[in-house]
Amino acid sequence: MLQNNSMLAQLKQQIRDTTPRVEGVIKATDKGFGFLETDDGDSYFVPPPAMKQVLHGDRVKAILKEEGEKTSVEPDTLLEIGLQRFVARVQKREGRLAVVPDHPSVKNVLKARLKRSLEEDSIEDGDWVVARLVRHPLKEGDRGFFSQIDELVAKSDNPAVPWRVTLARHALEQASPEAGDDWPMADEGLTREDLTAEPFFTIDGEKTRDMDDALRVETLDNGGWRLTVAIADPTAYVDESHAADQEARTRAFTVYLPGQNVTMLPEVLADDLCSLWEGKERPVLACALDIDAEGNLGDYRFFAANMTSKSRLIYDHVSDWIEGKGDWAPDDAIAPQLKALRDLTEARSAWRAAHALVFKDRPDYVFDLDAAGNVLDIRTEDRRIANRMIEESMIAANACCADLLADKVGHGIFNVHRAFEPEKADAAHEFLAAQDIQVEREALLELPRYRELKRELEARDDAWLDVRLRRFQGFTSMSALPGPHFGLGLAAYATWTSPIRKYGDMVNHRLIKRVLKGESAPAEASQALTEQLTERRRLNRMAERDVKDWLYVRYLAESAKEQQEFDAEIIAINRGGMRVRLVDNGATAFIPAPLMHSERDKVVIDDKEGRIQIEGEERFKLGDMTRVALTEAREETRSLVARPAV
Repeated sequence: MLQNNSMLAQLKQQIRDTTPRVEGVIKATDKGFGFLETDDGDSYFVPPPAMKQVLHGDRVKAILKEEGEKTSVEPDTLLEIGLQRFVARVQKREGRLAVVPDHPSVKNVLKARLKRSLEEDSIEDGDWVVARLVRHPLKEGDRGFFSQIDELVAKSDNPAVPWRVTLARHALEQASPEAGDDWPMADEGLTREDLTAEPFFTIDGEKTRDMDDALRVETLDNGGWRLTVAIADPTAYVDESHAADQEARTRAFTVYLPGQNVTMLPEVLADDLCSLWEGKERPVLACALDIDAEGNLGDYRFFAANMTSKSRLIYDHVSDWIEGKGDWAPDDAIAPQLKALRDLTEARSAWRAAHALVFKDRPDYVFDLDAAGNVLDIRTEDRRIANRMIEESMIAANACCADLLADKVGHGIFNVHRAFEPEKADAAHEFLAAQDIQVEREALLELPRYRELKRELEARDDAWLDVRLRRFQGFTSMSALPGPHFGLGLAAYATWTSPIRKYGDMVNHRLIKRVLKGESAPAEASQALTEQLTERRRLNRMAERDVKDWLYVRYLAESAKEQQEFDAEIIAINRGGMRVRLVDNGATAFIPAPLMHSERDKVVIDDKEGRIQIEGEERFKLGDMTRVALTEAREETRSLVARPAV
């Protein structure tokens, strides 16, 4: 009788409507309890019994409970599942199947079933799989967590586990596209100039196979230079209706991982037919551009051509020769060009420092692996003069591309970077004012004024200020319309120099060819495409980071056992401790607060300011260099733990 009482139901609903609730995302801890963090930055304790109803990353509504001075929440409504598709390891116990998500904050063992297309004998204990959550305790009608195994990623003893698992985690392709060997050149209606006799050369890494740029440098009578940049031309083989183009559009980029590349185009194109190998005639799209003695860009001309590289050069060999080291020397036809390119590079670097912006040099860390994927060494590669020569040449050529597309087409694939997103500009302005940096808000949003601000900030040489300011800054995105690139200090920037590796560059190639043929431009790229390119670039970078983290843990396992010490830079500070980057090899490690002092209450962390006090004195801040000792290398979470060495 009471169950059918409408007044009772109405009363229950009124109680429910008036019960205080909060909404946020669940953050689990390794101690069984968790926290609900709201969008406003508030945090509420979730006790262990309530944590059994949720997973890390779930967005929920929760009932607010206050008992004396203690406040906690009890999740009761699921808004968004935090763990839907995930990589996991299989558990088989007495015929029962379960999975353990491969996530540092999810320790749950989830009951599982196999997708119908999978054979039970093909899945063994310890194997890596892709699974998805199909039941959740907070969903109506579900009594607990339950998952389904959709895909076998790798057997437990497969040496390629770090690569296979990482690519699967980010839903990236495991291998390069398959394709046949028949790739005739298309008749595009272009007149190709014959550059096969010109002494073009390439400069790349020693192991590079997809060489997509070759150069020719001539010194002009006025003291300037004419730089001809010849770029591989995959669109001469692949039109927009081709299956290889559709696949390239999906992949968007070649994925570069330590020890493995997953190409965007079929390898027969990326590493052979389109690659500018020495002595091989290749179709190219080229740009001849004039640069005066002060580094100013002058006239430029795009054109189609056929070209044969006369010399395949290596970065370190060229740098050594220019610096007067080693025994290697270029051919007589190439040597004067390298000296001219060095002078051109210095002029362009000086021009960009004065009129645009120049990134600070950071070293690259190169992994040397054996056939089984074991790390033999991690080498530091600084950006030497040969690297800068290619970089300046490509930046100049891409600036010309942006100018051409903006003027003749009105759209393309542009790299747009705003230093500060408008919604963060006020907070950034307040932060700078607090540091006694008086600047108008518009200087954060207008490129010419931002250049002046950036130079002023760089002159301070304040690492803490640089790192703190990054939290307000935006990211580079792809746009169909021209827009400023604050990072480079340029009004517009559009790349066309890596079409073997970037689908956006293939799009720009086709637009340039339309201009050359006098054809009207097609409709601008859709927002869906530019968002796809931006997202795939983000996923590729995350995959590269994840594989490196896995390899770092394996490589530094012995160092952690011996508690080896390293110089390190503090790159992040949060409520639990600080993250550092090891100078010797680029690995990142976390230093939890309890390892900073034996008495936790003597460690005061200001994560908003990026500063840490110990016993009342400031000991660490963002951007500082410090000395650390590794203490743990945890392969299950691909993380390194360290402690201060002093």
